[in-house]
Amino acid sequence: MPVALITGCSSGIGRALADTFRDAGYTVWATARKAGDVEKLAAAGFRAWPLDVNDARALHQLAEAIDTEHDGLDLLINNAGYGAMGPLLDGGVEAMQRQFETNVFAVVGVTRALFPALRRARGLVVNIGSVSGVLVTPFAGAYCASKAAVHALSDALRLELAPFGVRVMEVQPGAIQSSFASNAGHEAEQVLTPESAWWPLRENIRARARASQDRPTPASEFAAGVLAAVRKTPVPGLVRLGNGSRALPLMANLLPSRLLQGVLKKKFGLNRTL
Repeated sequence: MPVALITGCSSGIGRALADTFRDAGYTVWATARKAGDVEKLAAAGFRAWPLDVNDARALHQLAEAIDTEHDGLDLLINNAGYGAMGPLLDGGVEAMQRQFETNVFAVVGVTRALFPALRRARGLVVNIGSVSGVLVTPFAGAYCASKAAVHALSDALRLELAPFGVRVMEVQPGAIQSSFASNAGHEAEQVLTPESAWWPLRENIRARARASQDRPTPASEFAAGVLAAVRKTPVPGLVRLGNGSRALPLMANLLPSRLLQGVLKKKFGLNRTL
């Protein structure tokens, strides 16, 4: 029975991935940060494990546990992440650091910790990126930058892990039905104050936080698409799934940058002087 480790399984995409791969015959190690979520995953039949993906000691303990129970790791899905929303200068360096710690640094940290197990199984690493790493939008700069970094890291890892038989696939979701929007909205409210120079555009900022739920694709459908891609031979390096996952990158690639920026300025109220 193949073994999979999926991070960030408390809800949304992560939980859908865990359900889908378990139903496909995988032994699924499903991680979450909060104890209550770990308990729910255990009750659902997963090999549940508490994990903060930024905790090096916890990652070492997880790797040891997998080594104890299995000969290797067939699949690692780096899914844990969140979206920092709001003007870049309002969030500042601290918000960028928090965003990159979870969305970028953890991809390397988790993969590094599980590399020996992946190498033994000649496994597959799946990094969940985003089309936001291709089409950059205002009021999501930190998030877009983090996902652009995931794309670059995935390309580098694909080359560097090839001699060991470990493959790398990046998935760039579009709009997927999940709790991402509510979480992103909460993040935006943390920096959205009357003292902000962008306070007059607060409704536009809130609209950007909700954008991921614009006619979203069900998480179960997204997870089924990931499973289908994992089963392909050879495994594709890049997969785009969900509403907008193809149209938005196409727009970014085909429209002249000045025209695209004009469209985005108008959409988010940035075409006027404050």
